[in-house]
Amino acid sequence: MAIRNLRYEGDEILNKISREITVIDDKIKELANDMIETMHKYDGVGLAGVQVGILKRIIVIDLYEEGTQFVLINPIIIKQKGEQICDEGCLSYPSKFGKVKRPKEIVVEALDLNGKKVKVKGKDLLAQALAHEIDHLNGKVFIDKVEPGTLENVKPQQ
Repeated sequence: MAIRNLRYEGDEILNKISREITVIDDKIKELANDMIETMHKYDGVGLAGVQVGILKRIIVIDLYEEGTQFVLINPIIIKQKGEQICDEGCLSYPSKFGKVKRPKEIVVEALDLNGKKVKVKGKDLLAQALAHEIDHLNGKVFIDKVEPGTLENVKPQQ
């Protein structure tokens, strides 16, 4: 496993649409493991392939509780319900935070690392993380969705 380089604000790749994964091979599994390790290093809750420069439809999420770590390939939102206003940040925008409207509940279909179809139902933080990471796969970033007047720039800690 290895820590991958993150892509940051201003990098054009963050606005590109990721391609579907057609074969889940050792390279994809290695990418997933690297993404989890990278996400953990930077204390993130989620990470999309594009954020490490790979335009493939893969996301990883970890809410740091038992049973809340996911690797999802080709995820699609099939159902969403309600809405919540979330305080949100992003590993690719480390000094920016704002309020974003996200679904309160979400259902996502995807493949796991074994190629098996899975359904993930999420509420609250998991719904937010799933929506945020799937946005990344579609070339959308959270600062484009921030409620007007709520975007803050925070100086990184020294």
